Amino acid sequence: MTFRLSIVLLLAALAWSTSLCAQRPDRTLPVQKDVAGPPPIAREFRAAWVAAVSHIDWPSRRGLTVAEQKAELLVILDRLVELRMNAIVLHVRPAGDALYASQLEPWSTYLTGRQGQAPNPLWDPLAFATGEAHARGLEMHAWFNPYRAFHPSGRGGDTASTHIYRRNPGLVRRYGDQLWMDPGDPAVRRHSLAVIADVVSRYDIDAVHLDDYFYPYRIRGSNGREVEFPDDETYAAYRRRGGTLGRGDWRRDNVNQFVRELYEQTRRQKPHVRVGISPFGIWRPGYPAGITGLDAYESIYADSRLWLQRGWADYYVPQLYWHPDAERQSFHRLLEWWGNPQQNPHGRHMWAGLFTSRVMPGKSNPQWGADVITRQINMTRDDRVASGHVHFSMDGLLKNPDNLSTRLTSTLYREPALVPATPWLDSPAPAAPAARLTRGAQPGSHRLELRSVETVPAPWLWTVQYRDAAQAWRTEILPGRQGTLALPAGANDIWVSAVNRVGAQSALVPVTP
Repeated sequence: MTFRLSIVLLLAALAWSTSLCAQRPDRTLPVQKDVAGPPPIAREFRAAWVAAVSHIDWPSRRGLTVAEQKAELLVILDRLVELRMNAIVLHVRPAGDALYASQLEPWSTYLTGRQGQAPNPLWDPLAFATGEAHARGLEMHAWFNPYRAFHPSGRGGDTASTHIYRRNPGLVRRYGDQLWMDPGDPAVRRHSLAVIADVVSRYDIDAVHLDDYFYPYRIRGSNGREVEFPDDETYAAYRRRGGTLGRGDWRRDNVNQFVRELYEQTRRQKPHVRVGISPFGIWRPGYPAGITGLDAYESIYADSRLWLQRGWADYYVPQLYWHPDAERQSFHRLLEWWGNPQQNPHGRHMWAGLFTSRVMPGKSNPQWGADVITRQINMTRDDRVASGHVHFSMDGLLKNPDNLSTRLTSTLYREPALVPATPWLDSPAPAAPAARLTRGAQPGSHRLELRSVETVPAPWLWTVQYRDAAQAWRTEILPGRQGTLALPAGANDIWVSAVNRVGAQSALVPVTP
């Protein structure tokens, strides 16, 4: 590297770091007195994966009625609100099937017990969940598996006649006890992109989300050796078309094309819908130095560092599922590596994936209690780039093992937080709201009314900050559709703002009696 290039990179890194710090207010929310205006509201992504495969989270088991399925979703959403979280990552396409009404793929077996069978009475889980999430001020991130076509937990009979394996079996490969769409066939890429585009078009989601399943994780045969993914035909076809890449580079390029096209497609469709990817927590062993583990680059052909360097997603959630004291899979060092400007020159959001469901009840597993998760959350807050985390999975938060949920609400999640803004999506901040106070139902209390002064629909969120009777600052974050808030007796020094779909906040304005 030349001296001039070194200086350029150094200046770019310093500018990136300075810009990032300017965007991230202190999350500790100290009480400030005798100053003009309230302290900045915390910015932190707080979410949980809600997995359908194997009935991990939702639906919790086979045979639930529609009413029971709806009730379970509402319990999940209400718990997220109780925990002061701000997003849900909902599984909508587990294995070439749909937990929503689709003309492209069959109803999921995890919903009705038999793939292709519509729920009775008919309902659309994604539309229902999105509406209920937004009514609570929660973002909806729709989670897709781009290539998996069948998982052995999907019992209930054969794949449906409308499933890709029946309609076009030449696109699907059997690998162990699973079916997998062949990422090397351009028709597979077109199909999965069309499925996601359909959801982005028809549903009011906030983000498209991919996990770590690209090419399948390697399996071993009866002889103990790794079994190659059966893509000889598609690789041979690629070579006949004049392709020159080796098998490994070709597989990575197939996935790279999908990731790039997904991002470009989503930007064209709805500029406010973000794209997020949750890669395996180690890009390659030795990055950073001393890290060991699965080589996702060679094993599942996921060149996640390239996607990050090219800016092909808006946020990343590396799955850092190791104990914070592990040396060879260091949570702290890996999180720092992912956010480093050498990997992340575009300053994309970095949110840690946490193995919350591994927390055991009581102290039966003292090596992995609730303190592991709280330590990791604090590590993300100490990191200079990371601005949030996602729990795997919702089950661990519902069951409250080792009083984890209780600890979170009383300590780390004591105050609400806004999702970090995504300024590169170039969405102007909304105008400050108009507000007025009227007399409340209780003596000395008030009712705050908020409305937009713009002709466009109501903002995504309102923020309300005020001093309580003890002069401590309090923060409320309301769904944009709510528009009213009951303030307790003694509330004073009230300030409000509006927030749009990508987190841009209006100016704070005071509310006078």
